Amino acid sequence: MQSFRFSAEPLPAEAEAARAAVRVFLDAELAAGHFVPHRTSWTTFDAGFSRRAGAAGFIGLTMPAAYGGHERSGLVRFVVTEEMLAAGAPCGAHWISDRQSGPQILRHGSEAAKRAILPRICRGECAFGIGMSEPNSGSDLAAVRTRAARDGDDWLINGSKIWTTNAHQVDYLLALVRTGEPGPDRHGGLTQFIIDMAAPGVTVRPILDLSGHHEFNEVFFTDYRVPDAMMVGAEGEGWGLVTEELAFERSGPDRFLSDYRLLVELVDRIGPEPDRFQAVETGRMVAQLTALLGMSASVARLLDKGVVPGVEAALVKDVGNSFERAVPEIARRLVPVEPSLTAQGEPFREALGGVTLRAPSFTLRGGTREVLRGVIARGLGLR
Repeated sequence: MQSFRFSAEPLPAEAEAARAAVRVFLDAELAAGHFVPHRTSWTTFDAGFSRRAGAAGFIGLTMPAAYGGHERSGLVRFVVTEEMLAAGAPCGAHWISDRQSGPQILRHGSEAAKRAILPRICRGECAFGIGMSEPNSGSDLAAVRTRAARDGDDWLINGSKIWTTNAHQVDYLLALVRTGEPGPDRHGGLTQFIIDMAAPGVTVRPILDLSGHHEFNEVFFTDYRVPDAMMVGAEGEGWGLVTEELAFERSGPDRFLSDYRLLVELVDRIGPEPDRFQAVETGRMVAQLTALLGMSASVARLLDKGVVPGVEAALVKDVGNSFERAVPEIARRLVPVEPSLTAQGEPFREALGGVTLRAPSFTLRGGTREVLRGVIARGLGLR
């Protein structure tokens, strides 16, 4: 039976130096009034913030210099990510491209795709979305039905994707489509393509969330034409590639820091003299958060070594999502107020209102709890 490969090691000096540098950048952004921490999150799309972060050298940290990157370690990127999340920075315009699409193109994309796209990602000027989930199949990627058919040197794509974050604002999708038969394990015949959202044949329809906010979308492809150069990996390798990509998506601190600003506002609202119940519950949340940070940093070390930590990443997301789903419920018990999106001057009520509406999606994005526990069980040889 495989065991988990987590380790407890101190962060290197270069990571701590990066922490100090990104804090200076974020303090300047806050002082300039560019964002309000308890009203924004890592999914908030702000192209101006991403361009400034790119110019300051905080995007493309692990990319090679030949493609505009900074050739730093995964642990440096982990620390920068952690600090941006903790600050409530609006990272949505560069988050997916920097976290997973760029690294995926670097490892498996054509040279033409690397030259055209990666330098723009590193400058914070290129936004990506994820094209995996589909109507009637949810996050069961083996059930993907969107199909690409060979047409000369190109491919024609027809079908649709759903729950695509910020598809109405991004430059590209990295889409998983069917190019052949699934085979006995249902994992065959899948291929990834880079989709230019400005090209003919792509239609985006909004999906509003409980608060009326437009972040999710449906995306439809009608004879969308894509050249071979925009294929990622080889034909039929899609299942292995998305499994690798999901390790980046599932293991980062964004999987348990989505409502960190609510925890900050809760502690501020309780003040320096909590009662016994408040002290116990906030202490428990801080202890869980500390453990999750250690697990996530450990996954970053594995990625630096070239290991694909699919099982560890799934565990971080499963435990992390349980934590961030619990935070608003505990906060409401500790400080019984009515959540509100418009409680100006009451940041705790505002933060609680926003998180309460977003929390149901925490366990869906990047794979449901059932999918994650299946990955963990298979990885440990339990099924």
